[in-house]
Amino acid sequence: MRDNFMELLKPDQTYTFSKFFDLKLPADELAMEFGYSLSRTKLNLPQYSDSLNRLENLRSRIEEILPYVDLSNETSRREILIAPVVTEVVHYTKARLRIEYPIVVTNQLQSLLDYLLSSQNELLVIEAKRQDLDYGMTQLVSEIIALDQWKRTPEQPILIGAVTTGKFWEFARLNRVSKHFEQGLESYRVPEDLEPLMRILVYALKN
Repeated sequence: MRDNFMELLKPDQTYTFSKFFDLKLPADELAMEFGYSLSRTKLNLPQYSDSLNRLENLRSRIEEILPYVDLSNETSRREILIAPVVTEVVHYTKARLRIEYPIVVTNQLQSLLDYLLSSQNELLVIEAKRQDLDYGMTQLVSEIIALDQWKRTPEQPILIGAVTTGKFWEFARLNRVSKHFEQGLESYRVPEDLEPLMRILVYALKN
């Protein structure tokens, strides 16, 4: 497996984040190639404890429109399920939101970040994918590695990212000192798990 992987990732070739998804590389193998390690574990990410006074309104809007929308393609899931969640996070955190934000760190770490949220001292990256969250996690890991090495990333010890199909969200966390990723075993559904999901996203930018 390792030998095949090394043949795929050649130092003289250019790669984009989405290319790692298309290559179907396991997340731990990709992390290892860049000098990081990865384990799968329950993250129990901290949640924002204060009031989210528009949460029920967001839930109602999503539930109201779901029976009338075809969510079979990525664009519809982004507009109906992901964008409302992300913009609500901006409301609570006043974070700056960049959509399809270009970043170039090296020839092997470059392309567009679907959603990059930045508050005064914290960054949060969100990757929107098709139904395959496993290889979506691989792409997310490549994006977090890029942010770790990006000169404009704040001096925060932990980087957090999420990969989502719109209906399901999963998280990964990087300890920048140990270069170790933790891939969360937990999965959050929208709209069923909207409250814990929102509290995790808000805390990541307000802590």
